[in-house]
Amino acid sequence: MTTLLIQTQSVPMTIDLPAIEPMTVEQFYQFCLANRDLRIERTANGEVIVMSPAFSDTGNRNGKIALQLGNWAEKDGTGETFDSSAGFTLPNGATRSPDASWIKLERWNALSEEQKASFAPICPDFVIELRSSSDTLKGLQNKMQEYIDNGASLGFLIDRKNRKVYIYRPKKELEILDNPETVNGDPELPGFVLRMAKIW
Repeated sequence: MTTLLIQTQSVPMTIDLPAIEPMTVEQFYQFCLANRDLRIERTANGEVIVMSPAFSDTGNRNGKIALQLGNWAEKDGTGETFDSSAGFTLPNGATRSPDASWIKLERWNALSEEQKASFAPICPDFVIELRSSSDTLKGLQNKMQEYIDNGASLGFLIDRKNRKVYIYRPKKELEILDNPETVNGDPELPGFVLRMAKIW
């Protein structure tokens, strides 16, 4: 049995699809190719999460986040950046698409071209999630912890509604910033500063 979790404006809607067993990685890949207009993730236990495309305002702010990260990465030169359309297969088997992410060059270059061309089997070193109107804070907090548990060294969860930024690091207490003007990526991303004015 494959379970689909449909993210709606209010509550997730679950649809069960009869099957002998959950989708394989290849079947999930083909499912995503057949539904290119949707944002699709998969949990570690095989639940498929289908989300509508981001609303224009959220997409605009995601673009500003990705631009800031990309500009820093170009100057820094030690890693590759990815936008919200990139999916990664985490060590626990989940397939996730952070709103913005960064991977150290040596880790990215260790992957084969075939792996890079699919949902690369790697957890980004740095991830950013921007809470949209359809996201629950708890759901995003769980996702951020999943990234950390699977190898991310730094994560920013931006809650626009409450003007808070949650900063995740392995084996460190969660840091919460109230209405910050900037968020600093040091020491994991030396010199990276996310300016919040156009993201709020």
